Amino acid sequence: MHSLKLSTTLIMNNKKIPIPSPSPSPPLAPPTPQLISKTLLKPTSTPKWLPLNLSKSELSLPLTFPTGQTFRWKQTGPLQYTGPVGSHLISLKHLPNGDVSYCLHSSSSSSSKAEALMALRDFLNMGICLSDVWEVFSASDSRFAELAGHLGGARVLRQDPLECLMQFLCSSNNNIQRITKMVNFISSLGNYLGTVEGFEFHEFPSLERLSSVAEQELREAGFGYRAKYITGTVKLLQSKHGGGLEWLLSLRKLDLDEAIAALLTLPGVGPKVAACIALFSLDQHHAIPVDTHVWQIATRHLLPELAGARLTPKLCSRVAEAFVNKYGKYAGWAQTVLFIAELPSQKAILPSHFSNAKPNKSVKRKITETNIAEDGTEER
Repeated sequence: MHSLKLSTTLIMNNKKIPIPSPSPSPPLAPPTPQLISKTLLKPTSTPKWLPLNLSKSELSLPLTFPTGQTFRWKQTGPLQYTGPVGSHLISLKHLPNGDVSYCLHSSSSSSSKAEALMALRDFLNMGICLSDVWEVFSASDSRFAELAGHLGGARVLRQDPLECLMQFLCSSNNNIQRITKMVNFISSLGNYLGTVEGFEFHEFPSLERLSSVAEQELREAGFGYRAKYITGTVKLLQSKHGGGLEWLLSLRKLDLDEAIAALLTLPGVGPKVAACIALFSLDQHHAIPVDTHVWQIATRHLLPELAGARLTPKLCSRVAEAFVNKYGKYAGWAQTVLFIAELPSQKAILPSHFSNAKPNKSVKRKITETNIAEDGTEER
């Protein structure tokens, strides 16, 4: 969500982006022995759909997957999305009554199916009751209460931290089409899981596999200056005592400020990208990724006295604080919904009074310049 340019969000829902096809030789470098030893997973020929016991009000697929939290899930049907969760390839779809069902494409044994379902429930943050959270938001904000009737089921995901980190490193100063191509390229380095409706899916590559990719190879693949951030971050993670994956997972146990500070030590990670990673993978539910669009939301509805001001790091902190004061410990979830309401695809179907406010173009220009000037990574 927070890495997109607003005018391009959701364009890619129905457009299939070509990605490298699986072959005996991976596109950049030979796979590690660990990858060679794994058996390629193939989707079943007759998918079996099972109830997930989630209503549309608890999970709306169109309001969750194509809104910028992840770039690895593809729309494979009118109300169906498919993607990898760890080593599992899974499709989700809405039934006619709105309930969500799931299909495990690559799990055969009962233990594997149980493991896949557990991983899926974790990925979807199913331990959090969305209706309970939204009831708190609605009680403190009448505008949110009205929006909730139109945007029910917009859920925040709980992604693998390494996967989330790499995706948002691709997102800096970028648009959704290029982000998706870059993420597809990195994903293609992992084990092939299967093909659904013409889209090929892979398990996300290991840190070891990522370390075999040279910066120049990424530049040749179109990553630009982001290539050095990816290779630099991978190298730094590998140097962490106990392992980079363990270090990332340990950030879930820290306070938000501590987790953000730790993420900021990684190459290419600025405050906004760090907040995205914290919110979408580290259980930091009150993290607020502040950029141009969130600033506009804040000055219209939370801090009108700041309209026309120049966005600075200090004001970014003030915006985040305003969201938390208004919405509480799940403020990041509320901000996600307010952001989705600003997307062109949603404005087209929301009542007109939700889009009557016109952004100040001169303010937007100043904010954009400020964001880029800070470290080159902060413009969504």
